[in-house]
Amino acid sequence: MTDHDHAHHSGCSEYRDLSRRQFLATSATLSAAAVVFPDWLPRITLANHYSSTRDIMVSVFMRGGVDGLAMVIPHTAAEYYALRPTIRTPAPDSLAANRAIALDDSFAIPPAMQALLPAYQAQDLLVMHAVGQRTNNSRSHFDAQRYMEVGKPVDPDLTTGWLGRHLASVPPTHASPVLRGIGLSSGLPKTLVGARQTLPISNPASYTIGGASNTRAARTALLEANYTESVNPLRAAALDALGTINLLASLNINGYAPANGAVYPNTSFGRGLRSIAALIKADIGLEAASIDIGGWDTHASQDPNGGQMAQRMLEFSQSLGAFWADVNDTGYPVTTVAVSEFGRNARENGSAGTDHGRGTVMFAMGRGIAGGRVYTAGWPGLATAQLEDRRDLRVTLDYRDVLAEIVQNRLENQNLGYVFPDWTPTFHGVTRANA
Repeated sequence: MTDHDHAHHSGCSEYRDLSRRQFLATSATLSAAAVVFPDWLPRITLANHYSSTRDIMVSVFMRGGVDGLAMVIPHTAAEYYALRPTIRTPAPDSLAANRAIALDDSFAIPPAMQALLPAYQAQDLLVMHAVGQRTNNSRSHFDAQRYMEVGKPVDPDLTTGWLGRHLASVPPTHASPVLRGIGLSSGLPKTLVGARQTLPISNPASYTIGGASNTRAARTALLEANYTESVNPLRAAALDALGTINLLASLNINGYAPANGAVYPNTSFGRGLRSIAALIKADIGLEAASIDIGGWDTHASQDPNGGQMAQRMLEFSQSLGAFWADVNDTGYPVTTVAVSEFGRNARENGSAGTDHGRGTVMFAMGRGIAGGRVYTAGWPGLATAQLEDRRDLRVTLDYRDVLAEIVQNRLENQNLGYVFPDWTPTFHGVTRANA
């Protein structure tokens, strides 16, 4: 079953409409998708040399609103068990076969998440809880996802993404990069909009111009001849795309062999992370990648122990666990961050699911991450008086604080006011000084 299938089966009507809108909006031609990149450079400080020490950034968006209380369980909170009589995971000290696995004295993960334990135990995975957008309390998928991707809530005029602005405000890591950023999707994710040499490529292993194979060379030559005389940004975007087609065709991504016995799930998310690993190790100058995993809009029959939520968590953890094993010892510094637009209600609903909420979980992974722990900027608590609107886990950690620290300390970008407009971040020690 695909991510979209999950959304249709379990998601609210808004999520189904959003998925449809996203598909229609992103099913554009290659050239139409490419020309949205602005032909300008911001007035910011650009170093005049190339840097190969920056981390490569992999941005994972868990679309649909992740139930953070199912993913990372406050196992000592009596309220958790009382609020969720049918969709709870048994405590780590219970005798149940599907009991949770303790991460520390306060938090645990369900068995479906155990593929992330090696990265956590190696102190390369930081788990964060009660995370979200502190200055936006929208429970609309469409609004919350957009605000999170552009990096500034409630600003309809901001059209570029936070990761796109990062790439636009630093020099490339390679002297002549062909592909600096990639969105594993049919249209460029909003997170990456605004970046140069960045393309939406849903399957890097088979990226090409559509049409019959016997006329592909002629069509490619025609496009190249036509666009060489065009004006920018159309010329640059088209030639980037053509160069990328040639580059990816030479890499044999389908024949890529992961390192350290890593086994990726044969799903769109698993295959996507495998392709990202192959591109990183091909040393083509890739600096940023964006990839989605959907199916988290669990309004009914959620079941974190054996149902749809368990399947989502299994795919998520096995894919990221394989990615960590595959790239962590390769010499290519990679930071991976996984976010979701909001969490779910603390109390289960009448359909054994959860409705749209506020605080949720966030993950950061890599050698440069101060992991091996669960971090909260003050656990807000699950007692009724402690819940926002008496129903939701409060947000005590803004996701932009985490991203801004990574952008500055791991991606070596000091232009935080440009990457996250009108936000003064507080650093929480999520990165390591020397990885």
